[in-house]
Amino acid sequence: MANLASNFIGIKSPNPFWLASAPPTDKQYNVERAFQAGWGGVVWKTLGSEGPPIVNVSGPRYGAIWGADRRLLGLNNIELITDRPLEVNLREIKEVKRKWRDRALVISLMVPCEEDYWKDILKAIEDTEADGVELNFGCPHGMAERGMGSAVGQVPEYIEMVTRWVKQYSRMPCIVKLTPNVTSILPPAMAAKRGGADAVSLINTIKSVTNVDLDNFSPFPMIDGKGSHGGYCGPAVKPIALNMVGEIARHGETRGLPISGIGGVTTWRDAAEFLAMGAGNVQVCTAAMTYGFKIVQEMISGLSQYLDEKGMALDDLVGRAVPNFVEWQDLNLNYVTKAQIDTDACIKCGRCYAACEDTSHQAIAMSPDRVFSVKDEECVACNLCVNVCPVENCITMVEKPKGWMDPRTGRPVGDYANWQTHPNNPAATAAE
Repeated sequence: MANLASNFIGIKSPNPFWLASAPPTDKQYNVERAFQAGWGGVVWKTLGSEGPPIVNVSGPRYGAIWGADRRLLGLNNIELITDRPLEVNLREIKEVKRKWRDRALVISLMVPCEEDYWKDILKAIEDTEADGVELNFGCPHGMAERGMGSAVGQVPEYIEMVTRWVKQYSRMPCIVKLTPNVTSILPPAMAAKRGGADAVSLINTIKSVTNVDLDNFSPFPMIDGKGSHGGYCGPAVKPIALNMVGEIARHGETRGLPISGIGGVTTWRDAAEFLAMGAGNVQVCTAAMTYGFKIVQEMISGLSQYLDEKGMALDDLVGRAVPNFVEWQDLNLNYVTKAQIDTDACIKCGRCYAACEDTSHQAIAMSPDRVFSVKDEECVACNLCVNVCPVENCITMVEKPKGWMDPRTGRPVGDYANWQTHPNNPAATAAE
């Protein structure tokens, strides 16, 4: 099996799969179960400073979005940072790290945006032997209303300032956790880099309301007849996370800044995609909460097998897709594909025809006996038919050769160099 040993900003772990700061990493019992299952590291659930106690709701804390098969697609939570005493958390962190020397253990932190608060909590955690700290500038609920979490992460000047304090008062590597609740992820990432962050992690949860109770007319989760916005996570946020990770990885001012990728990682393939888009490792939460800690074993074996089949090392995968992540105007407008239907695989459901006829370009024909075919002259290669077809690979997009004549425009596409002698060129045919 491929060697998955990871060295992320000097923090070593046997594999790149870490548990994100969340309910699964709230105490020693959970963390040790995670390590026994095979997780390479954990980010301990966010610690706060001494002060007014953290009081969580005693009613439901989660809202959910499911697929048609009841598969969990997204989870909305209104849980706050740890409500356990700081000294208890620190004692357990120290015990866990001493027992699991080969695993990564990072402490998530969130305190008011004042220098003394950060100085004090960094001093308190110094002797835990933890491998690093993660600054929680992302939580969008509960703590943001107190001037912490995403309230800091939405102001680049605050990110830079606090990061500088942390680097001044701590020996530990510093990861800045970014909020997606911004217009652009780049200014916060740039601020973290200016402040001296060793890495960034993203994305934190998205401010959201998943659904509304239509009998009680309250958002979920409902507490005594009322609801509040929460943080959205799970498979549904993966596309947003991949884009933001890629933006940081490719931008000139943030290129080279190590990234810990978070957001909907459920399978080894999800993890591989984050790594290819520039993440040095990945953090997981919702998948573990849905399927249990042992899901990491599938991730480990799947990623190992993939790397073996590709003949790649783990580091070879990191950032592999970034050069191909370009702006729209840099796409090749001379590249042409057309949909093609495998009539042998087709189950004649008609979904492709209905979608194209009603909402797209009327590029699919249906015969009286329900045989479907593509009209090249109308097909714009949007691939909607591929996405709605219930049979995998029944409809595929086929590249047209360079110099192919586009029936819609009557003009050649692709490489025009040999067009004068191309058989599709009417002028060349007439000359013959």
